[in-house]
Amino acid sequence: MLEKYYLFILLAFVSEIIGTISGFGSSILFVPVASMFFEYKEVLGITAVFHVFSNISKIALFRQGIDRDIALKLGIPAIVFVMIGAWMTTFLPTKPMELLMNIVLVGLSVYLLYNFNKTLDQSNQNLYIGGVMSGFLAGLVGTGGAIRGITLAAFQLPKTIFIATSALIDLGVDASRAVIYVSNGYFRQENVILIPFLIGISLAGSYVGKIILRYTSELVFRYIVLSIVVLTSVFQVLKYLTT
Repeated sequence: MLEKYYLFILLAFVSEIIGTISGFGSSILFVPVASMFFEYKEVLGITAVFHVFSNISKIALFRQGIDRDIALKLGIPAIVFVMIGAWMTTFLPTKPMELLMNIVLVGLSVYLLYNFNKTLDQSNQNLYIGGVMSGFLAGLVGTGGAIRGITLAAFQLPKTIFIATSALIDLGVDASRAVIYVSNGYFRQENVILIPFLIGISLAGSYVGKIILRYTSELVFRYIVLSIVVLTSVFQVLKYLTT
C-alpha cells in the first residue's frame, strides 16, 4: 500500500512540473497517472483537491499580473458547468465514464499535437464557449485544462500572465468541483494522508517548473507531455477493453 503511494507521489510531482511548463496544467497528465493507482471517482476527488493547492501555488509564484477581464469571462461559465459535470458523475455509471475519460484525453492530446500552432479568434464568444467546455469536461472526466489552454492561447498573453490567469480560473473550477466530489465520498478517508504530500508537490513542482521555464522551450515540453498523455491513456483504454 505504501509503495503505491510513494510511486504515485513521485509521478504527481513530475506531472506538476510538466503541467507548469506546458501551460495546460497538470491535470491532463495527472489524471491518467492517478487512474493507474485509484478508481475513477477517487481520481476525480484526488485531482480536484490536489489542484486547489496547485493553483494557489501558481498564483503565488506567477503573481506578476492576472488578466481579470479574461478570467471572469472564461472563469464564470467554467465554474457553473464544472458543477453540472461533477453532479452528473454522481449518477452516471462508473466504468463507461472511466473509458470516456481516457478517450477524451487521447482525443484532446492528438488534436493538440496536430494543431499546435493554430489559435482561436480573440472574441468574448470563444471565451464563453471555452469556459463552458473546459468546465464541463473538468467536472465530468477530471480535466479541462487543454481546452482552457487553447482558448487562452488566442490572446497571446505573456507567459507568466497566461499561467497566473489560467491558475485563477482553475482555482474556482477545482474548488467548486471539490465540494461536490468530497461531499459524495470521492476523496476517501484513507486518502487524507496524501494531503500534506499534495501541498508539498504543488509548491515544489510549480517552483521547479518556473525555474525550468526560464531556460527551456515550452514547445518541446508541450509535445513531450502530450505524447505521454496519449500513450498513458491508450494503455488505460486497452486495459479497460481487455479486462
